Amino acid sequence: MVTAQLTASSLSAMNLPSFEGLRPSTVQFSSVGHVRIGGLTPRSFRGMVIKAATVVAPKYTSVKPLGDRVLVKIKEAEEKTVGGILLPTTAQTKPQGGEVVAIGEGKTVGKSNVEISLKPGAQVVYSKYAGTELEFNGSKHLILKDDDIVGILETEDVKDLKPLNDRVLIKVSEAEETTAGGLLLTEASKEKPSTGMVIAVGPGPLDEEGHRKPLSIDPGNSVLYSKYAGNDFKGKDGSDYIALRASDVIAILS
Repeated sequence: MVTAQLTASSLSAMNLPSFEGLRPSTVQFSSVGHVRIGGLTPRSFRGMVIKAATVVAPKYTSVKPLGDRVLVKIKEAEEKTVGGILLPTTAQTKPQGGEVVAIGEGKTVGKSNVEISLKPGAQVVYSKYAGTELEFNGSKHLILKDDDIVGILETEDVKDLKPLNDRVLIKVSEAEETTAGGLLLTEASKEKPSTGMVIAVGPGPLDEEGHRKPLSIDPGNSVLYSKYAGNDFKGKDGSDYIALRASDVIAILS
């Protein structure tokens, strides 16, 4: 077992500011993941509970989003593979979709009041790290801005995604199997492509007067996009797809 020790004397040797009243104490990190601080053991932290979601008390029977926010009931994570193999919690993919439960009244842009185009019951896909999670009526929900919703997905296949606002859905080009010299590439050495064909586009962003500005990208365009942008998805046909903002498309290829 590998153990690292951090003592008050070693802090002093590093010319760090001294703190009056600091007594020599040992912090130990073991290879099995236990942390020991002085005389404290993992048992000392049993009462510490960290919850990611805000729990809405049962006395509240509804949640009404304000402004341009949307309340989405999160789709449950897949517990089994397509072949029926049970997945451990660590291997379950965090869902990026759900059902719209309630919507806000919209927002004001310029002199126009722009309503949210979504309706309760719509099945949507949203940005992976957007919004605030909450537990309500025994289910997990997410409250997020209308602009954080990528698109509407009424089927189980991502190729049917209808992008919203300034989003674009792209079918990613397949990675090269060989080098220019004909050498076969392993999976680890294949470079992730950042090119693909546009499958669908959103209606465009809002201008300063609250009107939609059509995108300059059309379905069928071959494009180059920023490598680390957007949300990645796997289609039922095994192909890779990515949904990103039009501003993350760098060029049209021809």
